[in-house]
Amino acid sequence: MKELLLIAIGSALVNNVVLSQFLGLCPFLGVSKKVETSAGMGAAVIFVITIASAVTNLVYTGILVTLKLEYLQTIVFILVIAALVQFVEMFLKKSMPSLYEALGVYLPLITTNCAVLGVALTNVQKAYGFVQSVVNGIGISVGFTIAIIMLAGVREKIQYNDIPHSFQGSPIVLITSGLMAIAFFGFSGLI
Repeated sequence: MKELLLIAIGSALVNNVVLSQFLGLCPFLGVSKKVETSAGMGAAVIFVITIASAVTNLVYTGILVTLKLEYLQTIVFILVIAALVQFVEMFLKKSMPSLYEALGVYLPLITTNCAVLGVALTNVQKAYGFVQSVVNGIGISVGFTIAIIMLAGVREKIQYNDIPHSFQGSPIVLITSGLMAIAFFGFSGLI
């Protein structure tokens, strides 16, 4: 139990996928204009990464290792992730059309979000079992959600501030993201 808690906290805060590993920056920067949209993207990422962690672990240990086809892991993981994202996209389009429209092009981009693939590959690299893989997936996706909602909150607050013209738009977002990354670096402690 202690090991699972350490994996979850480490994945969410210490090794935050966006602010420490710099994976998944496209939806992080693109969707973080409003907190509501960011929360929706975070929920979609939590679902996809958690289910992808479970399914890719089962596929890897049950099929690829058994058949000695470990070298196909990246291709197989991408196919699993793409199928899960299609499922999320169909679900949101049917049940939450406003969120589906707000996420726009960024929802299908979860398929190519390197954070999702990175979790699956990290689980294999660290030789995590099924439960450890799922906990790692939950931790990483919650860390992504924390980061994107925090950035969205800051962006909403500074939207109407008097920012010099040369810093308006993307520059201030990148500066804010960099400052957040420095703050999250504090979770790793001094080495």
